[in-house]
Amino acid sequence: MNFATIKYYDISNGPGVRVSLYVSGCRNHCKNCFNPETWDFNYGEPFTKEVEDKIIEGLKPDYIKGFTLLGGDPFEPENQEVLAPFLERLRKIYPKKSFWCFTGYDYERHLLTGKLGNPDTVMRILNCLDVLIDGKFVEELKDLNLRFRGSSNQRIILVKPSLEEDKIVLWDGEKEL
Repeated sequence: MNFATIKYYDISNGPGVRVSLYVSGCRNHCKNCFNPETWDFNYGEPFTKEVEDKIIEGLKPDYIKGFTLLGGDPFEPENQEVLAPFLERLRKIYPKKSFWCFTGYDYERHLLTGKLGNPDTVMRILNCLDVLIDGKFVEELKDLNLRFRGSSNQRIILVKPSLEEDKIVLWDGEKEL
């Protein structure tokens, strides 16, 4: 897997100051995507153990609220196999930090049904996440007033309660994430 960039002091892809990993590779090709260079699976640099260790180090300070995964698309099958063990490692080291992920895929239609990659690997990733923002960016539904989303079709899903209750639990905008 390749990655496009890492932001060690990101304040736009989740609450608080976060470390954000932008993976390479995306088949969604949303019109007016803000990162079209990340569609190419070969874009950027290889995601190595040394890169993992730098992210782990970057998450150490108490003022870093959490980790955000975006891209490209983390749920592309080529990315899943690398990200699942990495996220499990991160979750063990930082159980109290929040883990967010952005995907152009639909939670119910693509991720929970096993239609995208390895179903067990998808569940390993989901089990590490606190929040999933799903859905393609749709230019015609673009809304600059939305928090953490680009278009109104995208949802902010609370992953753990959604998995536990076997139904979609959306963030209501009130509870701190």
